[in-house]
Amino acid sequence: MLPKEIKELMVSLVKELNQHNYNYYVLAQPTISDFEFDKKLAELAHLEKQYPELQVENSPTQHVGGEITKEFETVKHRWPMLSLGNTYSEQDLREFDARVKKSIGDDFEYVCELKFDGLSMSLTYNNGRLKRAVTRGDGTKGDNVTANIKTIKKIPKILNATEYPENFEIRGEVFMHKAAFERLNRERLTNQLIPYANPRNFAAGTVKLQDSSEVARRPLDAFMYFLYTEKRLFKTHWESLQAIESWGFHICEHTRLCSSIDQALEFVRFWEKERFKLSYDIDGIVLKVNNLAQQDELGFTAKSPRWAIAFKYKAQEVETILEDVSYQVGRTGAVTPVAKLRPVVLAGTTVKRATLHNANEIERLDLYEHDTVVVAKGGEIIPKVISVNTLKRLPASKPIVYPTKCPECGSNLIRAEGEAVHYCPNDSSCPPQIIGKLQHFIARKAMNIDGLGDETIEALYNRGFVEQISDLYTLRDKAETLITMERFGTKSIENMLEGIERSKQMPFEKVLFGLGIRYVGETVARKLAMHFKNIDSLINASYQELISVDEIGERIAKGVIEYFADQRHIELIENLRRAGLIFAIVERQPDRQSNKLEGKTFVITGVFDTISRDELATLIEENGGKILSTISGKLSYLVAGNNLGPSKLQKAQKLKIPLISYEDILSMIGRP
Repeated sequence: MLPKEIKELMVSLVKELNQHNYNYYVLAQPTISDFEFDKKLAELAHLEKQYPELQVENSPTQHVGGEITKEFETVKHRWPMLSLGNTYSEQDLREFDARVKKSIGDDFEYVCELKFDGLSMSLTYNNGRLKRAVTRGDGTKGDNVTANIKTIKKIPKILNATEYPENFEIRGEVFMHKAAFERLNRERLTNQLIPYANPRNFAAGTVKLQDSSEVARRPLDAFMYFLYTEKRLFKTHWESLQAIESWGFHICEHTRLCSSIDQALEFVRFWEKERFKLSYDIDGIVLKVNNLAQQDELGFTAKSPRWAIAFKYKAQEVETILEDVSYQVGRTGAVTPVAKLRPVVLAGTTVKRATLHNANEIERLDLYEHDTVVVAKGGEIIPKVISVNTLKRLPASKPIVYPTKCPECGSNLIRAEGEAVHYCPNDSSCPPQIIGKLQHFIARKAMNIDGLGDETIEALYNRGFVEQISDLYTLRDKAETLITMERFGTKSIENMLEGIERSKQMPFEKVLFGLGIRYVGETVARKLAMHFKNIDSLINASYQELISVDEIGERIAKGVIEYFADQRHIELIENLRRAGLIFAIVERQPDRQSNKLEGKTFVITGVFDTISRDELATLIEENGGKILSTISGKLSYLVAGNNLGPSKLQKAQKLKIPLISYEDILSMIGRP
């Protein structure tokens, strides 16, 4: 591939993987299997290794996946909550073992632990009392969910032991047992609520509830597996596990101390077969170097420790009968085929539906009506049809033919050259597209409108109150008739209208992202907004002007031009402009404290213990410096915190750019 094509592929992978991370860590609603995610992440990492100069700053290879929700207080982790490197191959485990031996010699042990399929949690104790419980979040900061975690019986609120440190932090996994999951899901079905896909989702959703009394009604459990203290108390991880168990914490009884990689592999193979007998879900095994001094010597990469690795079990497979194929239309008009299956138990849950992705996949499978299909459930999340047992094909069955018309509105489907997906072009009156665009507009990462949810949007559309985005800003004129809607009280209507009014203060890049232009994700919207400054300049931008913007490739440029070429979209923007939305960048001029950094440029990377990156950027700008987003020969300094990405370091060293710290900045401006 050409360098431009490689860069577009890398940007596309970053965008897709970051969205999947958001779905998994924040929404607790994953839309891709762990196996598929890890394959895409490995592909991106391979490309970044080959082309480090093309690495994108927000690459998921450089940070943990989650983000911060807005419902809870945000708390900075004392010790970052990093993710683990993972593999599906025993050979990779042996190679990991070889790397460890190369660094620290042959004299070491592994602690092998079950990899629980739950929600990572950090607990802080002070004088034996639970002070705070914080989710992983983005690895640096997380959500304070202390009130909810205190409802978990297996987590001690006050320690009964006599010997423990005054202050310590303990990490673990919150999960839900299968029996509790099934019982609670039956209740949801009885109450006509959507059931959760698996126990992990249910546990994550429960922890994020605002009402701790409702959390207490849902039985959660927790295993603890790592201790942090200011002063090291133990020589090995194994000793620390025994200690925290004696303090009253719930430790998994299946953890094992292994003296070699062969013993560790025996443990891996044993639990691959036995895991379904457990009362909770696991998706692999974690290997940790036991000696804590050796852990220090091995150190960390940008996002994971070099002294630990996760082995993840591959997808389970089972045969069943294809009963039908339905077609779902998304907000962009993309039509996705879904297989309706004869119910079958797979990896502990009953599967009735599976994705078929697109027409290419149906063709690859050579899928016929009522075929016997092989279904896999990678990472225990999203099932998919992976093959067909043609030996069991019925003689009279006919091949599955992808539709030529939209199943929702009857419009002729289109398929762009080089793309696998079919689209319905009728974005003005195809119901799922309209509803999807409205739901996208109000979402947290777009306009973040409080008081409006997906179900409310659907109800408003079905009752004829909204047909396009701009109609949201006319709802106050219809307040008296809104009360006629089921489950719409005066208070909820007022909250919704207030949320819509507050959304008029959202910055230009959020509005641009909310418009739902094809291929324009959150990062692209921000780059376009910062480059063109206002909507009019963007509307009038040429193809060459668009592709000159950093990370904007041919596909994105064409998507933007096609969007603004439609007069209906121009009218929509004018309606939103009249409603009071912001369509230009509001330039912020920092209060100038001094000119000591005048003429100097800075790129900030890594994590800082005593200041956030935004605060550091403001400090530099207040003293005359300029913040850049990428490393080039024009850069004066690279300001580095903890967990500095290796590619940035290599590029800075190659260009001989000075590496400085936060303390160096303070020294340069004369601040103690």
